[in-house]
Amino acid sequence: MAGAVDAQEYRGARRRLVALLQDQGIRDLSVLHAIDEVPRHLFIPTAVRHRAYEDSALPIGSGQTISQPSIHARYLELLRLTGHERVLEIGTGSGYQTALLAKLASQVFTIERIGSLLERAKEVLQQISVNNVSFMLGDGTLGWPEFAPYNAILVGAAAPEIPPAYIDQLADGGRLLIPLGGRDEQTLHLFTRNSDTLERKDIAPVRFVPLVGKHSWES
Repeated sequence: MAGAVDAQEYRGARRRLVALLQDQGIRDLSVLHAIDEVPRHLFIPTAVRHRAYEDSALPIGSGQTISQPSIHARYLELLRLTGHERVLEIGTGSGYQTALLAKLASQVFTIERIGSLLERAKEVLQQISVNNVSFMLGDGTLGWPEFAPYNAILVGAAAPEIPPAYIDQLADGGRLLIPLGGRDEQTLHLFTRNSDTLERKDIAPVRFVPLVGKHSWES
């Protein structure tokens, strides 16, 4: 009975979060539906689980955070996914964004450099029966060339410039969403590949954890 009560409590909290995101201007119904369906509380450490459906970034361990839901919603809306895409996610983190992508795209390939985070994300995604995600433990700045090209590449950490692998692995017409700038402040950019050129759109100032790897910041 307690489990059913908890589930109902979280269901109401998710509905309130979706309403908040709509008030903030999120209009993509597929994104809103995914947020309504994915149990964010399962991806958050027990100590802060009561804050799961606040529009707040929260610590997930290993010096990493889960972004606030409005950031996830904005990111996903910008990608304009239709359900047929092959998506590369850089920075699995908690696995929450991975779960959202799994509902919005055909195949998701996600890379995480911290083993404990990746294993925890795998466990939760298995628990909620997500089966269209492939995982890699490694340097996200190298991408995942075996399954390229990707229709969308989503980078959940900030780099000083675009790692070359992302350009090489982006399909024609594909979209790359990445925060670029310094370690403490960045600008979110949306790049669209048009043959051999990248069209850039500046989205908003943001603050993300640094992207660590061969073609970005050193650890």
